[in-house]
Amino acid sequence: MKKVLFLSAVLALASCKKETQEPFEKSTENTTESYSEGETAKATTPEALGKQIFEGQGNCVSCHQPDQKVIGPSLQEIAKTYKDKKGDIVTFLKGNADPIVDPSQFAVMKTNFPITQAMSDEELKALETYIYSHLK
Repeated sequence: MKKVLFLSAVLALASCKKETQEPFEKSTENTTESYSEGETAKATTPEALGKQIFEGQGNCVSCHQPDQKVIGPSLQEIAKTYKDKKGDIVTFLKGNADPIVDPSQFAVMKTNFPITQAMSDEELKALETYIYSHLK
């Protein structure tokens, strides 16, 4: 009886395994690929990849909107400020530069640095490209 219960428990645990994703198939299209956090992201341009990260894994959209301040400054304000002050968005997102857009919100943004610091340079450059696409 103990063996049956043990075997049932082992089978139950084995069936709780996380489902695996379909194998990644390479295409001949010109795409930018990213493998952050075990997920495959495909985008045809750096701007599209940036938008995908911004709205997805980066969860940036929860605090930033294209044309209005929510919790953090708008993308338009970020892009304009970094352009005007010749700032480096990627360096800031890595946690290696002081805030220049809205320093009063830095404590809130700082809590997101573990997310941005885990991103590749390609992903951070894509985010930067997406942000700069909102310049008027």
